[in-house]
Amino acid sequence: MTAVSTDLALPRPSGVASSGSTERRMIRNGLLFTAPAVVLLLAIYILPMLLLAVFSVTDYQLGALSIRFVGLENFAKALHDPVFLRALSNTVLYAALVIPFGVFLALGVALLVHGTRRSRAFWEVAYFLPVTATLVAMATVWQFLLHPSLGPVNAAITWLGFSPVGFLSDPALLIPTMALIGIWQVLGFNMVLFLAGLTAIPKDLHEAARLDGARSPLDRFFTVTWPMLGPTTMFVIVTTSISAFKVFETVAVLTKGRSGSETLLFALYLEGFEYSNTGYAAALTLIFLAIVLLLSIGQTLHLDRKVHY
Repeated sequence: MTAVSTDLALPRPSGVASSGSTERRMIRNGLLFTAPAVVLLLAIYILPMLLLAVFSVTDYQLGALSIRFVGLENFAKALHDPVFLRALSNTVLYAALVIPFGVFLALGVALLVHGTRRSRAFWEVAYFLPVTATLVAMATVWQFLLHPSLGPVNAAITWLGFSPVGFLSDPALLIPTMALIGIWQVLGFNMVLFLAGLTAIPKDLHEAARLDGARSPLDRFFTVTWPMLGPTTMFVIVTTSISAFKVFETVAVLTKGRSGSETLLFALYLEGFEYSNTGYAAALTLIFLAIVLLLSIGQTLHLDRKVHY
């Protein structure tokens, strides 16, 4: 009699196989859905940044047939370039004027508009209109308004008995004048952001603060409104800072960089497109991106610690 041995394997639960195939199918579908976004990210951001980094360590000039590796020479050159250093100082001065006034004036306007009932929609549209216009068009309008002989601003100054002011010709007034235009440009957008933050504050908090002794509107602002606007204020400051450091159209239309009014982006434009110094312009671009990135991260970390409810 022959003994026959049979291996009796336990049947595999059908749910395990189905769940495994479902998981693989979900991963495959997820990769397919994200593939276009990944390709766009690589094509629009990653690859240009890599090319920028490659060009920054060369002496490549636009249209040249030869290219030479120069290492960090372009970055060292920037530290001693008077044009770049002047552009950096002008940009810092511009940002130092635009950021505080662009943020806190917008907050003040938002508080006034938020307190109105009948004409709130009108004021929202009126202050937001500059945001909808192109910066080049608005800079052209300001160029006419500030014209020394034809502009209505100097006409009003002359009518008051004063001498015309060279807003766009006096080197000492160029950056403050452009900063004034920059404040006007960001005011409407920042106001809308603050209005959204004010609308989101529960009215019960103001009533509770009033019962706790905060009788005046100023007391309720510092005890309720200002702390609750912390996240909105942080976002507004960061976006306004980035916008201030990116100023270009105003300089290109109003001054074209004359009389020492260059800013960082305009200096990059001159080096890259007017002088065809592609390698040096790439190095300046990386320096500019590093400055903006460090500024944004520093502001976010600093302000995030002060955001509370």
